[in-house]
This record gives sequence, structure tokens and C-alpha cells, in this order.
Amino acid sequence: MFTFLIFIEIVIAVLLIIVVLLQNSKGGGLSASFGGGNIGTVFGVRRASDFLTKATTYLATTFIILALIINLFFLPNKGQTSQESVIQTGQTTVPPAQIPQQAQPAPAK
Repeated sequence: MFTFLIFIEIVIAVLLIIVVLLQNSKGGGLSASFGGGNIGTVFGVRRASDFLTKATTYLATTFIILALIINLFFLPNKGQTSQESVIQTGQTTVPPAQIPQQAQPAPAK
């Protein structure tokens, strides 16, 4: 199930990238280089803009919800115990066992 959801997430991400690139910006965008310049003739200029805007909204919402579902339900802690940091334990000094020994310089001859 995890693999299937990751596959769907990747497909949605690719579709979202394509839909965003097809939208016309004020400078013409990348839609002309990908053949999206003619999309206005298929749907009409106003309808194409509305379709791409709605597609972007739905794909982005689905992407975020699916990412949250994968994170919450399929990526548990897996039984790992959390280790407390030095700040959480309140220690201000490092125990002597953890201090690395420095190499002594060779005596000069």
C-alpha cells in the first residue's frame, strides 16, 4: 500500500508540474515552448485559464493531503526509542568518558 501511495504521489507531482508550466503568465510563460500556446483554441482563452487554475488547485490539494496521509499512517516511529539531547537532560558538562584523548606531541630531539 505504501508503494502504491508513493507512486500516486509521484504521478500527481508530475501532473502538477505540467499544469503549472502550461499556465500563461504575464510574460507568456513556458506554455508556448511546450505547445500550450494553442490550448486557448481548444477550450477558449477564458475556459482554458479556468481549467488550468482549477486543475492546479485540485492537484495541489490532493498532493498535500496524500503527503500527510503517508506521513501520519505509513511512516511510524518503527519502535525506535528517542534519545534525549544534552539540552533536554540538563547536563552542562560532558562526562569524562566521552572526551576524546588528544595525541601528545613527540618530544623534540
